[in-house]
Amino acid sequence: MVARALHLVRHGEVHNPAGVVYERLPEFRLSERGRAMAARTAEWLADKPVTRLVASPLLRTQQSAQPIAETFGLEIEPDDRVIEAANRFAGKRVRESVLRHPQELALFRNPLRPSWGEPFTAVRDRMRLAVLDALRAGDPDHDVVIVSHQLPIWMVHRSVVGAPLAHDPRHRRCSLSSVTSFAIRDGRVVETGYEDPAGALLVGAVDQGAT
Repeated sequence: MVARALHLVRHGEVHNPAGVVYERLPEFRLSERGRAMAARTAEWLADKPVTRLVASPLLRTQQSAQPIAETFGLEIEPDDRVIEAANRFAGKRVRESVLRHPQELALFRNPLRPSWGEPFTAVRDRMRLAVLDALRAGDPDHDVVIVSHQLPIWMVHRSVVGAPLAHDPRHRRCSLSSVTSFAIRDGRVVETGYEDPAGALLVGAVDQGAT
């Protein structure tokens, strides 16, 4: 048996006044706007038959999962496979860091890998395993939600639609608190929809850092 659907949810806006790449740093939490975004997404999911909730272990994703947990009376299951991609600029402002340390320009030598962090293929592979496990362990009448991060979700999208993993980060279709949905059809994973439940809150939102 397989789950009816799987929804990949991105976390809400993060409190990041210094504008640094927060990557896997543990202390970065949701802003007030981010909490409101997470609540909007939980409301959007409320009419879905969600019976399982998985989330990256980072604080911002755990906080984003909390309204969903409360809506459905579920426990949040942490899964390291859906964590943010590793980035060597964690805790820094990229442009400022390169200006102060010109040798760091070498980290940009291969944007197709990318050379400054976890390879796209590694992110794709761990996310693929998490998605397949969640779908295959599910029930055909029920949905699964995984709360993750922008790049990991985007790697699933590009893998499923057959697009190259290398891409321009400025053109990712994966807004804060967005929902990208998938299902297994004819034995393969397909993308079934994309929604921005918190779209009204995106105006003025800060969407920066490794997300």
